[in-house]
Amino acid sequence: MPLTLRLALRDWDYMTPLVLGDVRSPRLDIKVDRVGTLISNVALDPSYDAAEMSFSRYAQLRHDGDDSVVGMPNFIMRGFRHRCIITTKKSSIRKLSDLGGKKIGVTGWRDSGNTWTRAAIRREGVGIEDAMWYAGRLTEAHPITDRLDGFGRPGRIEATPGERPMVELLENGGLDAVLTPFMPPGFFDQDSPFRQVLDDFRASEVAYFHDVGYVPGMHLIGFKAAIVQEHPWVMDELNDLIDASQRMWLQKREKYADTTPWMIDELRRCATDLPPSWNISGLEANGKMIGDFATELYEQKILPRLLTPAELFPWHAHSK
Repeated sequence: MPLTLRLALRDWDYMTPLVLGDVRSPRLDIKVDRVGTLISNVALDPSYDAAEMSFSRYAQLRHDGDDSVVGMPNFIMRGFRHRCIITTKKSSIRKLSDLGGKKIGVTGWRDSGNTWTRAAIRREGVGIEDAMWYAGRLTEAHPITDRLDGFGRPGRIEATPGERPMVELLENGGLDAVLTPFMPPGFFDQDSPFRQVLDDFRASEVAYFHDVGYVPGMHLIGFKAAIVQEHPWVMDELNDLIDASQRMWLQKREKYADTTPWMIDELRRCATDLPPSWNISGLEANGKMIGDFATELYEQKILPRLLTPAELFPWHAHSK
């Protein structure tokens, strides 16, 4: 009888074959809940056995010696972050180095994506001490929450004034740029007042890939430790199913490419610019990316100690 695995994931389109049962395993009966917001801690949530989670927050658990969650190094949210820095169309900011001395908003200080974005900016000579940072909600529709998460420093890293939405501050000059994983509503409209800082962010991202050798990972899947201890095979089984779902999704996108007028060109360009292994899963294949992320968490003072890939994923390190 297959093991029932209750899984909470964001609505990633490449997971559709898995959700619909087009890829399946005789060992697992997977029940997927598609969630808009990541659950805070799968170890404390009785509804799920495993869940998508922030790489940064998972690293904090490992740093703190909390073994209640076991991470699987299948990075189901990956992406370059150069595209995630926005400003106004009238702004003179055109390069990441132009951000020095500027007022920069972030949607959450600890967030994995924003950590990677600050890493990209740091590569261009603008570190945390070289700008003024504000953490806040992107739009009026987003909730007012503590987005500093304990990392505030008066005069350097603060909450947005009056908790005002950052798109408003950006438009009226209260901010010079904003780091955001998701673009605000209307961003892609022709009359939008906003644009990405980099006119050709794709070229910058391809150059970044050639420099570092990976596409940054933001989210992974965390399992309740008890599930893994009782069923040691479960992570490998789910990992294989996710990889199979991605392959099937890509094959279908290549066939049914008319979801947008130029999707076929995007598929062609991606295949030209990146190797087929760009989204490969596993600890060994992602060791450099994992190590670089740990370095950023340390250098950006999010974690006080530099963790190794083996410390972050001990189950997989020991099973090699």
